[in-house]
Amino acid sequence: MAESKVRHILGLSGGKDSTALAVLLHKEIPEMEYFFCDTHKELPETYEYLDRIKARLGIKIHYLSDKRGFDHWLAIHDGLLPSPQMRWCTVKMKIKPLEDFVGDDEAVSYIGIRADENRDGYISTKPNIKPVFPFKERGLVKADIIRLLEDSGIGLPDYYRWRSRSGCFFCFFQRKYEWVMLAQEHPDLFQKAVEYESNHADGRTYTWTDGESLLQLLERKDEIIAPHEKLMVKEKKTAFNLHLVEALEESLNQEKEDLPCLVCHL
Repeated sequence: MAESKVRHILGLSGGKDSTALAVLLHKEIPEMEYFFCDTHKELPETYEYLDRIKARLGIKIHYLSDKRGFDHWLAIHDGLLPSPQMRWCTVKMKIKPLEDFVGDDEAVSYIGIRADENRDGYISTKPNIKPVFPFKERGLVKADIIRLLEDSGIGLPDYYRWRSRSGCFFCFFQRKYEWVMLAQEHPDLFQKAVEYESNHADGRTYTWTDGESLLQLLERKDEIIAPHEKLMVKEKKTAFNLHLVEALEESLNQEKEDLPCLVCHL
């Protein structure tokens, strides 16, 4: 009986690190299978960035989705919005489609976590999926990732002008500044997020951010935006400026909210 072939897989999140990993490995491992867990609730910029990746690298991306979708699982959870304490969206919309994609095959999963990060990302509990961390193994840090993206011609996703990471447009890990900027950049998507947190028939109220609704948050937009604009004016506003990326991340992280869902940022 012939030995089964080991699959090589790389999850693209639509963010800088997983994209840089694809740049690094696409020639080294031509049999690599690239995938994107598509919730169908992504930013338009994310889909545009994935198209750019495909065009520049000449690769195919498998778009993995849960067949029933977010609204189905929201109804199953009686309208309870996902949160850092209840990440049902991660399980249903990200982990399950990925593990279905791999099945029982032996697979090596290449994960884009840098040498200057102290985290592991999502590691499958399935024994047939082995995680590998090429950036850590090669000592590559954020400056190397930016350089890889610049040299490839792919660059950074456009949403980095106002948002520090990829994910659904209503991701509960967004900082308050990012919510305000979502209202400015995509008012239609912001309105959809508002509709998701509206009062339910049984009188309960759910909010994406702790302690205030999105409309209440938007009333404070000038107060929220001011410190970020002050910081950004010190940086040159170019798409490939490492300091701009770092400044946005540092400023947003000062809000001391939880770390993002790592499976969404494979």
